[in-house]
Amino acid sequence: MERAYNFSAGPSMTPVEILQQAKENLVSYPGAGCSVMEMSHRSVSFEKIIADAEESLRRLMHISEDYAVLFLQGGASMQFSAVPMNLSRRGQTTNYAVTGQFAGKALAEGERWGKAVAVTSSKADSFSHIPKITPELLSPDAAYLHITGNNTIFGTCYHTLPRTGSIPLVADWSSAILGCEIDVAAHALIYAGAQKNMGPAGLTVVIIRRDLLEREVDPIVPTMLRYRVMAENGSMYNTPPCFAIYMAGLMLQWVEDNGGVAAMERRNREKEALLYDFIDQSEMFHNPVAKEDRSIMNVIFTLPTQEDTKAFLRMAEGRGMINLKGHRSVGGCRASIYNGMPKEGVEALVACMKDYEEGLRR
Repeated sequence: MERAYNFSAGPSMTPVEILQQAKENLVSYPGAGCSVMEMSHRSVSFEKIIADAEESLRRLMHISEDYAVLFLQGGASMQFSAVPMNLSRRGQTTNYAVTGQFAGKALAEGERWGKAVAVTSSKADSFSHIPKITPELLSPDAAYLHITGNNTIFGTCYHTLPRTGSIPLVADWSSAILGCEIDVAAHALIYAGAQKNMGPAGLTVVIIRRDLLEREVDPIVPTMLRYRVMAENGSMYNTPPCFAIYMAGLMLQWVEDNGGVAAMERRNREKEALLYDFIDQSEMFHNPVAKEDRSIMNVIFTLPTQEDTKAFLRMAEGRGMINLKGHRSVGGCRASIYNGMPKEGVEALVACMKDYEEGLRR
């Protein structure tokens, strides 16, 4: 089968030139005499790989030295536990905005550690919008407010950050990092799984304000979940996900070579506009999300019946478009249009949607 347009929510489509570069160096990384998958994380070659990746990320996201950058394992889901353990005392109040499934999972892990409070939720509206948050909604003694910046399942996104006053803002930006510009300085901590815009699964990036590393953590917190330990050891307290970091480095360099995050956002907004504009004028395809909160990365849409959905997905796959099926919890369809998805893929999808709708009219 020829390479398809992969609309998966993650692991996502990777630019072919990055895969080709990785292929060329797979057996023997230049100057190392072995593959990155084989080299020691203490070697000179890998030390340069991880240092270059951090420097590239800092340039792309304008990360100041006031922040530490950590390359960790465990996926973004591990951070659901690590955040409260590092940023709050046991039993302390923490605040969460519940705007989707992963936000709810983050809240559940926060509840294991302390008094985690959902200050707002859009669950009653099927997570079809982002509720507004103002300082008066927050607990005065909250250790932080946690938000999920982009919701892959329900297709919503924060386009304006909530006002939190003096309460630190923590955000899971897994599915939008590098796809749109993010004001790092407005956050106390950002975390993101790599498998959307940054490379293959297995790597999680944490960007944390350095003053937060000085907080004393409870002795019960496992060593592997302590941000300070990871920062003091340059993300290499243990063997890091070496190959995933290498691939992320290639992806970061690709973003730089193609104009940086601002250019990626312009491209992504062009792609989303193609899809949303067609859906909005369509009589068959529907997007349930409030227009002001629509995701730039994950476009969800439904058809009138289950039979229509299945027929459309078969048609799309027959035209070389895969992984368009919606999340199992909500059904329908979902087109994830991360940085690795070219505009041509979205154009092909819109053409398929038009042909399907027109075919049923005849």
